[in-house]
Amino acid sequence: MRCLIVDDEPLAHTILSDYVNKVPFLELAGATTSPIEALTRVQQGEIDVLFLDIQMPELTGIQFMSLARRSVNGHQCRIILTTAYSEYALEGYEHDVVDYLLKPVSFERFYKAVLKLLPTNSPAERTATFPTESIQLTIPPAEVPKDFIFVKTEYRLQRVVLSEVLYCEGLKDYISIYTPTNRILALQTMKSMEDKLPAHQFARVHKSYIVALNRIESIERSRIYIGKAVIPLGDTYRDAFYRLIES
Repeated sequence: MRCLIVDDEPLAHTILSDYVNKVPFLELAGATTSPIEALTRVQQGEIDVLFLDIQMPELTGIQFMSLARRSVNGHQCRIILTTAYSEYALEGYEHDVVDYLLKPVSFERFYKAVLKLLPTNSPAERTATFPTESIQLTIPPAEVPKDFIFVKTEYRLQRVVLSEVLYCEGLKDYISIYTPTNRILALQTMKSMEDKLPAHQFARVHKSYIVALNRIESIERSRIYIGKAVIPLGDTYRDAFYRLIES
């Protein structure tokens, strides 16, 4: 199946291209940041499977699906959505998408999604096995510490050095990442940020806050002090937080 990746993040191109190349029944036909270019190729019947981001500057994924429908020769392109925003899931399924992948996407989750492209009980589906050797090349062992992560800002991917992070605050559409000298606005959910950060270095302490454990100066009742910031400790997270710092 000929696959096209449409995403405005170069990092997403690299990861998804690597995943496609590991699956025997998929063929990478290209990766682009332009939904207009992708729409032309889909409508010309060149693409069988589209890995489509939802938030793009020229055309959103939802708008794209409304326009794509079928090619000029009646060929139907199947779509797998890839995004950091879970709130679009229901609307995506209304457009009959194959699956909805939340970033960051693991190879295991990717592989489960592309298996849905195969006809039920087809020889390929019956013989498909999870390529465990391939996943070792993609996902680093859990014990290897991460020094930095990349987050999506308004117009670019921003490198964030983990040792500099004080805490993260969830806003309506953004996350504010605070360092001693800077504030970075990232376009992602609190859940996706929590999943990105090493669990032994950071803790979710409130529905709107994640703190760096080594930056905590003191804890008083339901308040955590980091520099001049006073961060609330939510009841839902209290017990797990105290168990973490005691260990």
